[in-house]
Amino acid sequence: MKLAADANVLLSAVIGGRANLILNHPQVHEVFTAGHTLAEVEEYSVVLAKKKRIPSDVLLLAVAALPVTVVSRPLYNKNMAEAVKRIGRRDPDDVELLALALHLRIPVWSNDRDFEDLDIQWFTTEGLLRHLRFIQ
Repeated sequence: MKLAADANVLLSAVIGGRANLILNHPQVHEVFTAGHTLAEVEEYSVVLAKKKRIPSDVLLLAVAALPVTVVSRPLYNKNMAEAVKRIGRRDPDDVELLALALHLRIPVWSNDRDFEDLDIQWFTTEGLLRHLRFIQ
């Protein structure tokens, strides 16, 4: 299975959340994200570090160590117009991730309900844990 990961699940993985179970699962062959999404993760990791009382450089190193392939916009740019049409009004920050998922024809992994009803396969972390038979 290949997935396009949103910022919220990657941030969960960085702080040791259940997303790590998915990132390290043998059925999950590759996880991709957009450069824009990774920038969001880096930005919020500094805020999260303060909230969790973790040195920000430690959290940024954890972000850099995520087993995620970052895809640059030129590779999925042809899917941007369709992504804007589908999710641009709901959440402009998710346009690039949706364009990436459309380009690669892979599911989106996000806990953000903005991906509902977009005519794509979408998993929350809990949904993926069920799909991968971690939980019932």
